Amino acid sequence: MKFLTDLHLKTAEELGVDRSLVTGLLEELQQLLTGIALMREMTPRTKDYLVSFGERMSTRLFAAYLNKNGVKACQGAKTGAITTLGRGGSDLTATAIGKALGLKEIQVWKDVDGVLTADPHLVSKKALPVPYLTFDEAAELAYFGAQVLHPQAMRPARDADIPVRVKNSYNPAASGTLIMRERDMSKNFVRLQNQWEEEGVPEPAFEPTDLCLAERPSQALLTSIVLKPHVTMLDIVSTRMLGQFGFLAKVFSIFEDMGISVDCVATSEVSVSLTLDPARMWTRELIQQELDRVVEQLRKIAFVKLSQKKSIISLIGNVERSSLILEKVFSVFRSCGINVQMISQGASKVNISVIVDDDEAELCVKALHCVFFEQEHLVERLIAGYGNGNLEPCC
Repeated sequence: MKFLTDLHLKTAEELGVDRSLVTGLLEELQQLLTGIALMREMTPRTKDYLVSFGERMSTRLFAAYLNKNGVKACQGAKTGAITTLGRGGSDLTATAIGKALGLKEIQVWKDVDGVLTADPHLVSKKALPVPYLTFDEAAELAYFGAQVLHPQAMRPARDADIPVRVKNSYNPAASGTLIMRERDMSKNFVRLQNQWEEEGVPEPAFEPTDLCLAERPSQALLTSIVLKPHVTMLDIVSTRMLGQFGFLAKVFSIFEDMGISVDCVATSEVSVSLTLDPARMWTRELIQQELDRVVEQLRKIAFVKLSQKKSIISLIGNVERSSLILEKVFSVFRSCGINVQMISQGASKVNISVIVDDDEAELCVKALHCVFFEQEHLVERLIAGYGNGNLEPCC
């Protein structure tokens, strides 16, 4: 609490605005935290109220600073109601303001060196910053699990064709990740080479046949690998699909009526497989009663198999070379003894998703990252370590 108090009072002093704008809120925050500690309970409504304090103080300071400089501004609504935009609200605010001002570049500051090749908690220090992304790639990354940006935040920037640069507030010298409409696929691998040189790590001895380089050594296949765990998969089978129209519309109308989002879809002549977003409308987890209700409705028109504890592994990048990517992916999975439950390629042509069991997902991500971004010949060491209960990175 002392840190928060010092931070906001110092900010008010540096901006040259009245400290009393935030002192009342700081006192109220202290009282609220004391009450939570005494009650040892925090309801969802109390949590919403608690997390609003940061925005309430920062908006007051910002509005006062604008007024001080002759810009008419006020914060909040006339009713005084407290609300938040939810996860990614600050990103969406930044891109919306950037679009309104017609900026040449929008910068979003985070606590990592931009968008990374994988979750660093899964691949340790081997996750590397991705220098360049397209809007499509960034949206797919965000939707399928990357926490750096919210997919909704991409819309204003994409509409106005304004590049977005993700920077690290703890490492301002890092160039970060530049997100734009189009990019040169060769640039990502060049940056990876520089990264190895900067860290003093010998560059991996890639052979001309290594699939992580495609046909030309400077052309990388993948941009990033993203894991989305704890999803539910449904296999829906019916001979009514054969040669008929409108069947899929009936299936998806059931999800629409219940407000449930669908992630991946794969179809054949008589079946459709799909995965469900683990959070309904991204606000709370799906409860078992809702899943039971979905299955009940679907079984009126088809045979349904529900499978839980699945994970989506999304491969983002140059999916126009999907045959090369999949050849390497299935080679890794075969070596690990892992069966793919479902596969789906997005219409955006920047994402291939494979669905595996939750308890195998971490090994899959580590092995795939080792093949596509590290030293391929050390994958065998990772697989051997997994068999011994050791999931340390392969490099």
